[in-house]
Amino acid sequence: MAAAVPGPTRTVEEVAEVMKALGHPLRLRLVILLAEGDEHVGGLAERLGIAQAIASQQLRILRMSGLVAATRDGGFAVYRLREPRLHKLLRCMGLHPAQPPTSASEASR
Repeated sequence: MAAAVPGPTRTVEEVAEVMKALGHPLRLRLVILLAEGDEHVGGLAERLGIAQAIASQQLRILRMSGLVAATRDGGFAVYRLREPRLHKLLRCMGLHPAQPPTSASEASR
């Protein structure tokens, strides 16, 4: 039986899964970059200095955890933060990017 966190609608187990997804340094870096705005996998890989296959693998984990979502644009996957509360979490950790979101979908949140 899942233990409920007092007040919020998420269980402790659900929060633990989110924290596990963010617990890898590369996935956390990807989330920080996506907090700046939507980006395709190639751009994320380039900015992090890693192979696109590695970025795709880590983004898949973030997508499976419900933290990011992907849409197709001209044959490329474009990633965005799906969970708006990640911005608050990054700010709490002192990791939120200084600049505001650059994409239309991020700005509308």
